[in-house]
Amino acid sequence: MNQSTLNVLGRHLQKLRQDKGVSLSQLAAGAGIAKSNLSRLEQGNGNPTLDTIWRLAKQLDVPFGQLVQPLSASVGEKGVEVRLIDQGQGVPNVDAYWMSVAPNTFREAEAHATGTEETITVVSGSLEAGNSGNTQWLHPGQSLTFSADLPHVYKTLDEWATCLITIVYHKEAKE
Repeated sequence: MNQSTLNVLGRHLQKLRQDKGVSLSQLAAGAGIAKSNLSRLEQGNGNPTLDTIWRLAKQLDVPFGQLVQPLSASVGEKGVEVRLIDQGQGVPNVDAYWMSVAPNTFREAEAHATGTEETITVVSGSLEAGNSGNTQWLHPGQSLTFSADLPHVYKTLDEWATCLITIVYHKEAKE
């Protein structure tokens, strides 16, 4: 992320934390990160991973999309870039993302909040996706829905994959 994006994320994260009445120590402990790292992140420093951002959203009891909504740039790491397209306001809450995955990438995502479902549709390239131990190869136009409240993976071979992802936060989800 560039400095401007980190500054926006940091200010927004701090505002969400303060609005929820959560201390820096409480959020850091709940998300499994060092208090000093969270402080630096809120100040616009550091380089959070996607999993760190997910854990922070989960601890703040907000959808991932709400945490990254003010960002105009994509967020990413290690060959995976994600950009929020739209954040739903209904029940259940549905967020839509554009995801690009670099060639020869393997990414295991942490489990999201209970009841969360993910649907991935491949636009270009090929991608293996799904819950750890239960994946499927997808090609352009193919989709897969799986439980995102379990660890899940994305894997490419020798070409880029571009995907549309929708995440549904069912009523019982706390994210």
